[in-house]
Amino acid sequence: MGYAMNDIGGQERGDRDEAIAPRRMTALDRREALRLLATTSLGRVVFTQGALPAVRPVNHFVDGEDIVVRLHEGATLASLDAPAPGSAVVVAYEADAIDPDTHLGWSVVVTGYARVIDDRDTLDRYAKALRPWAAGTIKAALRIRPDLVTGFRLGPEPGAPDPGKGRTARFPDPRGSAWPGAGGGTLE
Repeated sequence: MGYAMNDIGGQERGDRDEAIAPRRMTALDRREALRLLATTSLGRVVFTQGALPAVRPVNHFVDGEDIVVRLHEGATLASLDAPAPGSAVVVAYEADAIDPDTHLGWSVVVTGYARVIDDRDTLDRYAKALRPWAAGTIKAALRIRPDLVTGFRLGPEPGAPDPGKGRTARFPDPRGSAWPGAGGGTLE
């Protein structure tokens, strides 16, 4: 299976004639959704900027049920405006792991209140847990307390033929090798 550059600089699959079997979408409960969220370090935070929705990719870790995001000095997220010091703003946070070839995986969305954390002791603890993708010193962090947690898993439709069978999935398996399509092994 090959990839080629298209006219606008993106990649497109070289084998578009291959069909992917229908996928079953299964809702995740809160506990499983947060567990899966903890298996990845990259997600997207959705917030309000100038009265409009804005989305930024960020790295995170899960602390209990809270999602913690590192804030860079001068970054857009560092300027989140709460109505009063110490108060919170509503944000959404999304992370996923969906294989682009097999269409197997999961997605989780958390909606809740975010507070900027600037306490030095807490930040020192968070700095050890956050694996930053961009250089810089952690000046503050954003802690999201989830109110609404939703998610789904895309799995094979029972009994449907699967052209993806035998392919290697391209992301780590958060549940162990028993989950078809999620691990580095071949799909069943």
